Amino acid sequence: MKKLGITDTRSKTMENYIAWFQGEDVEVIKLEVNSHDFKGCQGILLTGGTDVHPDAYDGEHDYPGRPDKWDEERDQYEETVYRYAKINKIPILAICRGLQLVNVLEGGTLIQDLDTKNDAHKKGDVDKEHNVIIDSRTMLGDITGTMSGTVNSAHHQAVDPGAIGRDLMVSAVSKDDVIEGLEFKEKSNKGFMVAVQWHPERMQDKETNALARNVKKAFLSAIRSL
Repeated sequence: MKKLGITDTRSKTMENYIAWFQGEDVEVIKLEVNSHDFKGCQGILLTGGTDVHPDAYDGEHDYPGRPDKWDEERDQYEETVYRYAKINKIPILAICRGLQLVNVLEGGTLIQDLDTKNDAHKKGDVDKEHNVIIDSRTMLGDITGTMSGTVNSAHHQAVDPGAIGRDLMVSAVSKDDVIEGLEFKEKSNKGFMVAVQWHPERMQDKETNALARNVKKAFLSAIRSL
């Protein structure tokens, strides 16, 4: 059975990711920080969570919405996991913070707080919901088979559209121009990599919404192909 490694085992939301793959023909592996279990996985899921440390992209330490503390150990571990998976063409699905981390690791920067756009994107008591526009020319467009859809939202930071990571391209945006999807620009000789800003694993309609269902299906297909 193929193994799917999921990062950030300390998160209270880890069970959402595990439940999303329950009943599928993959063994879910919780990747404890500093373990080498990722080397035996055929798929990697970079999860949501606390802000990436600003030193990783020359950001400011004092900004609205900054966490009480960052998790540099996690940042460093997930960098190791990401680079290993990329070099070895292991399928990667990056969600929320995961998308932002991918951009940072590819040399991009982040908007540290969305300010007035937090009204549409930052989680309150429950996830926000908004529409996204999918670029039909991208892999995400092929996967979802749609040019728009409704997603959930729970973030206050975002990829800086003026500083997209090298070798990355935007695959989806919100109506207020927040980047919602990234993938490799040049896909030849690379593995599967889809990064989304929303949380498909906890969308209320994840079993029917193409922006969750089809993303998982494509990710699992890439895992099985190894």
